[in-house]
Amino acid sequence: MHLAQSIRALRLRNGMSQRQLALRMSVPRTYVSKIENEKATPTLSSLERLARALEVSVPSLLSGGERSRQEEVRELMEDQFVAEVLPYISQLNGMQMSSILAQVRDLTVRPRRTA
Repeated sequence: MHLAQSIRALRLRNGMSQRQLALRMSVPRTYVSKIENEKATPTLSSLERLARALEVSVPSLLSGGERSRQEEVRELMEDQFVAEVLPYISQLNGMQMSSILAQVRDLTVRPRRTA
């Protein structure tokens, strides 16, 4: 995946518009557009601001933001909600399981911020 595609995918995964990303980076929206359309190459400081705004590391940004399945599972298992629910999974009915899976899916798509 190219950097431009990676940035767009991460931005969309976080539910942000180009304008919102630009505001987080303190740059004009047109700069974000140019980066995503491969008409501008971000500087090193812009890469750092992009990564911070998209809540990923610079290496993750450069690799397309893809995490390994093991990394996703490890992060989920560290989540307090998942740890509390895990012992009760076998006792859930279909509707409850569906609700839990939706919440877990939300955790993988949009990780919660920690204070």
